[in-house]
Amino acid sequence: MSSYTITESTTFTVTHARHMAAKVSADLKRMQRFYGFPSDVDINNYEAEVIELLKAGYLGTLTVGFLRDGHWIEPTLRYTARDLAGMTASDDDPGRVLPGRNISGAKFHNQLTYSSAWQSLPESEKEAFEERMPFRRRTMAQPPVNGYMVDDKTYSAGGRALSRASVRAC
Repeated sequence: MSSYTITESTTFTVTHARHMAAKVSADLKRMQRFYGFPSDVDINNYEAEVIELLKAGYLGTLTVGFLRDGHWIEPTLRYTARDLAGMTASDDDPGRVLPGRNISGAKFHNQLTYSSAWQSLPESEKEAFEERMPFRRRTMAQPPVNGYMVDDKTYSAGGRALSRASVRAC
């Protein structure tokens, strides 16, 4: 009887990061078509930011959508970065941003959290990295959700994944 062991190693590259960030951009383009936000300039900046953060392993979550009365409402999307640790994940097509949701009185907003790898960086390295980013981020508490989050998509490449969750009203 013979036994075989297969070892597979995946190196995460900028190509993998671009692949996943392009899917985020496609989602945001769909949001723009239905709701008028974000702008093309902002979509390009989100894509550039996601590429750099994924490549460096610094992305925690990116939430993009609408706030009303301090709560995330439909159609808000949250992307959570994770390492697949040798496991596989689906690589879904972007889309399924729900049209026709009530955004009256809401403000378009985005919020980023960083990974534990970011947290362990010296301040000088954080500052140097932030200088290259299209947005200047500030720390603030994550607003609550008016409803609940539903995991609905996974974008993966090179051993990493972005899980997408969408806000759903109660």
